[in-house]
Amino acid sequence: MDGAVVGVVLVVVAALLVLRSGMRVVNQVERGVVFRLGRAQPEFRRPGITFLIPFVDRMRKVNVQVVTMPVPTQEGITKDNVSVKVDAVVYFRVTDPVRAAIEVQDYMFAVGQVAQSSLRSIIGKSDLDDLLTDRERLHEGLALMIDSPAAEWGIHIDRVEIKDVQLPESLKRSMSRQAEAERERRARVITADGEFQAAQQLANASRIMAETPEAMQLRLLQTVVEVAAEKNSTLVMPFPVELLRYFERATKRLDQEVEKNERTAADELGTGLKAGIEQIAAVADKFGPAAELTASPEPSPEPVPSPATEPSAPAERP
Repeated sequence: MDGAVVGVVLVVVAALLVLRSGMRVVNQVERGVVFRLGRAQPEFRRPGITFLIPFVDRMRKVNVQVVTMPVPTQEGITKDNVSVKVDAVVYFRVTDPVRAAIEVQDYMFAVGQVAQSSLRSIIGKSDLDDLLTDRERLHEGLALMIDSPAAEWGIHIDRVEIKDVQLPESLKRSMSRQAEAERERRARVITADGEFQAAQQLANASRIMAETPEAMQLRLLQTVVEVAAEKNSTLVMPFPVELLRYFERATKRLDQEVEKNERTAADELGTGLKAGIEQIAAVADKFGPAAELTASPEPSPEPVPSPATEPSAPAERP
């Protein structure tokens, strides 16, 4: 009786030990791939307690969390012949634990190597301006290049980002000079545009003040108020504004009278000259033809006989 009890107890203890050796716990972030006699089972074990056949099954746990893998700095030459150093980071996760366990020996190392080669390839196909400004397109192209082989391993690439682009010092100095010149150009354009707009507004204000003299007086009073607000300044006005306006109106009237007198004198002078010319023309018309009729013609000189044609005197007879 006692031997039978001891045997039962031993059998139960052995069964418990066997069950304990075959019991496994799979965490929430893991999936279990079971190899039975060296052959992978098509179904993976989900989180929780799972049992394996002792001495027959062997389980490999695969993490299905998103893995953040930094890509070491890669040196390359861009499409426009600029030597740069670029580093990146890859975010990926395992979507098929069975394929990740059997299709590739070490999927972490494989993804890292593919990321490095893809990064060097994308550097050689891109310009420097694209690496500095158009990174979104490069991220998409780099993720597509890495995802193509990784999809066969049961791995999905979430995203790839370029972290830093290291440029040569000479190129940095050239870019800084270019940026400084561009900022200087923009500053000059903005200053010139401001001066142009200010000149336009001043011209409009001057036209309005010229049409409305009271606006100039109001502006002068406003300036006086602004100056008087300062306690350390003294404002002296030797002439009132009304007196200046009186002088201005008197000057305008004087100019008008002078102009009127000049026009009157010019008209009188022109009238006198016209009357004198008419009198001279009348006298010329009156006496000119009569004088021509009464004037005697001058006697023409008598011709002097020449010695050759003069007749000889008759000879005296004895």
